[in-house]
Amino acid sequence: MRAVTSPSPHSPDPDDAAAGVDVVLPCLDEADALPWVLRRIPPGWRALVVDNGSTDGSADVAAALGATVVREPRRGFGAACHAGLAAATADVVCFCDCDASLDPSLLVPFVREVCAGRADLVLGRRRPQGPGAWPAHARAGNLALSRMLRSRTGLRLRDLGPLRAARREALLGLALTDRRSGYPLQMVVRAADAGWRVAEHDVPYLPRTGASKVTGTWRGTWQAVHDMRRVLAEPPVHHAVEGGRSR
Repeated sequence: MRAVTSPSPHSPDPDDAAAGVDVVLPCLDEADALPWVLRRIPPGWRALVVDNGSTDGSADVAAALGATVVREPRRGFGAACHAGLAAATADVVCFCDCDASLDPSLLVPFVREVCAGRADLVLGRRRPQGPGAWPAHARAGNLALSRMLRSRTGLRLRDLGPLRAARREALLGLALTDRRSGYPLQMVVRAADAGWRVAEHDVPYLPRTGASKVTGTWRGTWQAVHDMRRVLAEPPVHHAVEGGRSR
């Protein structure tokens, strides 16, 4: 049974999701995609572009467009995401890929759902828009992981996509340790272990700008699957937080 929590008194108003939100954007050589992504950050929200060792000037592009740039020299998707979470100060934190495959403005109803206390973690289920948006090998890996996640936690999710929203303090309380491709999955697994209510909503998934660093090849996809299988094999962590409150 999922925990029921009330919105924090410091949370943004559920009817004004433009207040007090940080969006973590892990970034590795995404200079071409950044203008599209950053233009779609909702007004009043802060974009935290976490530069993970880019060599194409991504950090300069992000700063010129008004984003807050966080440097994370240790390579890894999870390392970049967690650096962004550590740098965040807003009550609600969102995550979004920085490759123009997902529109960060779609996070507004996710934040409203968290602030209203209807869910503790809200995820986007990717719905491919046109050929090439989501290669077959990436879909196959995602399906396999969704089934393993259901067996491990009972959550009947259909995607483990990167578009998501939750409260910052609660996320920090999950004590996430993976710094590679298993980070998004570990977040969901530990949230489930802590009794969080996890919601999933369809979002359009566009062909990305540039080549994928993880799922662009079968080898990259199955390396990610290997990382995530390691996460699924971890025993439950009992010191996590329950919704927005510590156990």
